[in-house]
Amino acid sequence: MARDTLHGIPPPPPRNSARTAAASPVAAGAGRAEAVLARLAEADPDPKAGFDRTDPFRLLVTVLLSAQSTGPTVSRIAEALFARVRDPAGMLDLGEARIAEIIRPVGLGPSKARNIVKLSATLISAFGGAVPRSSAEMRRLPGIGRKSAEVTANFAFHEPVIAVDTHVFRVSNRIPLAPGATVDAVANGLAMAVPERFKDGAHIWLFRHGRDTCTARKPACMRCPVADLCAWPGKEV
Repeated sequence: MARDTLHGIPPPPPRNSARTAAASPVAAGAGRAEAVLARLAEADPDPKAGFDRTDPFRLLVTVLLSAQSTGPTVSRIAEALFARVRDPAGMLDLGEARIAEIIRPVGLGPSKARNIVKLSATLISAFGGAVPRSSAEMRRLPGIGRKSAEVTANFAFHEPVIAVDTHVFRVSNRIPLAPGATVDAVANGLAMAVPERFKDGAHIWLFRHGRDTCTARKPACMRCPVADLCAWPGKEV
């Protein structure tokens, strides 16, 4: 499958992996979520290969930059920004105006620059300059919502939370795994439906599945590794 940037985070080095789609009976409810994640995990057993090297502060800022922007652009701009700074203190020294100038290509530059400065100041005053390890604490930071906090906590600290972006939201409602009308409803449903052993990698598996296979307009049902587990009425068979 394609290995482009994930929330603006540079992809890990390519690795060889055999994609398998072993047959299994159709599951329902929480059992379906377990069966789907087991199948995706079998095809991609090490979804976070290379991501453990990511600095938590850089990751947090990169995810903030990724709102309403494409991954490759965010990755390039994050690289330019962090070529100049390394930590929250450095970000404050760089200043809001200069940050806004550097990040302009990602869109919403002024508001994002303002939040980067504010969250940097909060990290210094409330957390000794370090990114807190829990998503609940991260959500206290300016400009950091639930998805940004959970992506960062999961990738940087392996907190067993499942961030819900547009891909995860679509897959969760379509198969369905944890149907819901809002991001919070889907995130809460996934937290209950997904077994603990799959929670660390669930966001990446579902993100990649939605991006590469279960796409919005033309889902590739004929090559989907979990097609037999999917109850979507529009499924191509």
